[in-house]
Amino acid sequence: MVLYNKYSEYLKQKYGEKVYKLAINLPLTCPNRDGFLGTGGCTFCDEGGAGYDTKFKEASVQEQLVDVKKRIAKKYNAKKFIAYYQNYSNTYLPMEDFQKYILQGAKFGVVEIAISTRPDSVTKEHLDFLLKISQKFKINVSIELGLQSVNYHTLKKVHRGHSLAEYIDCVNLIKKYPFEICTHLILNLPWDNMRDSIEAAKIVSALKTHQVKLHSLFIVKDTVMEKQFNQGEFQLISMQEYIQRVIAFLEHLDPEITLQRLIGRAPKEIAPNSNWSTSWWKVKEAIEWEMEQRKTYQGRLFNYTGGSAFQKRYKNF
Repeated sequence: MVLYNKYSEYLKQKYGEKVYKLAINLPLTCPNRDGFLGTGGCTFCDEGGAGYDTKFKEASVQEQLVDVKKRIAKKYNAKKFIAYYQNYSNTYLPMEDFQKYILQGAKFGVVEIAISTRPDSVTKEHLDFLLKISQKFKINVSIELGLQSVNYHTLKKVHRGHSLAEYIDCVNLIKKYPFEICTHLILNLPWDNMRDSIEAAKIVSALKTHQVKLHSLFIVKDTVMEKQFNQGEFQLISMQEYIQRVIAFLEHLDPEITLQRLIGRAPKEIAPNSNWSTSWWKVKEAIEWEMEQRKTYQGRLFNYTGGSAFQKRYKNF
């Protein structure tokens, strides 16, 4: 029994062999950091903008790609790569700079460009340019949207700067292009519960996004959330509760959607107690073990679209 659609297997089928991401860290910011929507950023985000695994942002795109490719190619005998624009909001910068950085990545000989950004920072102009790059260099494009929660109360509490509406609007816009969409979600934000996890699965499924990235909440040093946590304003759920939320999410998720990850990771010097001070792969294995014991799988409860009430009542759907 296949528990869930793994990203590594998806890439193998798509490109005929293993493909690895080369992370790029650009000199960027976000609209809720630079004063446009607010300052300070999301309460869980540090000054690095989640760019944990990249070199300093002062290095050029070419230098970063060369450096990361050298290390990955030697270690894994890798031959195909994805240029992954990872930190902050990679579409939130002057258009000429965006085009310059994307073009540098496309010229590197990658099979795909993956762009991480916010749903309120993507325009038709960005997508039109990406379409030209995709056609000219014959490479694929994927856009990763940070949503984190479908609960608009939670989004406000973490100072996200946008609501669910902007995410829905952005997905509908990107869907007009031949690009893939990946949605980032944190399933254990303090103000969310199991119901929110299930609703998140339903929303990304109903919108027919292609991929999902799940991760647990990291209490990162020198963030607003670290201060809140230390002052006892909230508590983190247990690892077992997180496992239950992930499984419920997967059960309600469209079986066609690919999971880029079930759990994230961060350096100990940045988030000392990330993933309940447990190795990320142990949490991942615990999720898979629990699913096997329960004989459950991705999409088991995917029965709520396409006029489900009528289908269940009159067609034994």
